[in-house]
Amino acid sequence: MMNEPVPLSPTPAPSLGAGFRFSTYGAPGSIVPEYWAGVGQTMAGKFAGAHPETIWIVGNLYNEGVYLNFPCKPADLLIACAYADMNEAALSLFDEQGFQVWLQVEPGNADVEELIGIVLQHYRHHPSVVGFGVDVEWYRSTTGPEGQPVTDAEAQRWVDAVRAVDPAYRLFLKHWEADWMPPMYREGLVFVDDSQQFESLDALVEEFTGWGERFAPAPVAFQYGYPADRKWWGELADPAGEIGQAVLARTPNTQALFWVDFTVKEVFPME
Repeated sequence: MMNEPVPLSPTPAPSLGAGFRFSTYGAPGSIVPEYWAGVGQTMAGKFAGAHPETIWIVGNLYNEGVYLNFPCKPADLLIACAYADMNEAALSLFDEQGFQVWLQVEPGNADVEELIGIVLQHYRHHPSVVGFGVDVEWYRSTTGPEGQPVTDAEAQRWVDAVRAVDPAYRLFLKHWEADWMPPMYREGLVFVDDSQQFESLDALVEEFTGWGERFAPAPVAFQYGYPADRKWWGELADPAGEIGQAVLARTPNTQALFWVDFTVKEVFPME
């Protein structure tokens, strides 16, 4: 039983990452690697010293489990795999352009540790890959984005599985409810908040500030730009930059900022 947060290993603070969340359903259509690379570079350019970074979703919720959009041979019957690899071209371009890439899944009831091994072993040859992400909204949840809170023991097992592939890899956990995160375990984790439906920029900043304080000094990251918030961010001259700067001013342990794919082409139009 853990009574206090597991201390973080002393490591240098990474540079800020800025970019986008990608999914095949959030931005339907053929994947154009050059477009996504341009979005990442443009987003990173809005913040001094930032590098381009992306949450690249490779596993969507599928029935009771998950569908991985590349070929694989799983043991878990709840893991389905594609016949062709949908990610290789984009990841190769991200390698060339200095991106950092998180490979995320929506696991449903599938075995998370097996997913970690399948995904990271398949793509470990890409230097842009820095870790694995679990969307906790879809962990042990298949009919709605609620999810099951992650225990300290689960978080530690998943971090161990990630590091078994590469000791430098890290794990992110994502939800809008802080209580769905492991209560004490912090080592090797990044905590991503994907809250939406805010009344204003001030309301978003207030919420994200609380998230950062809850997990400090552990690194946190944020997704924003949802259609539900367009009513106010649509009035900003530079919504991606202005929201990000407002968050950074209040949350010093912010490690990454991601504009969501649902509205990405409105803010970063294709030429």
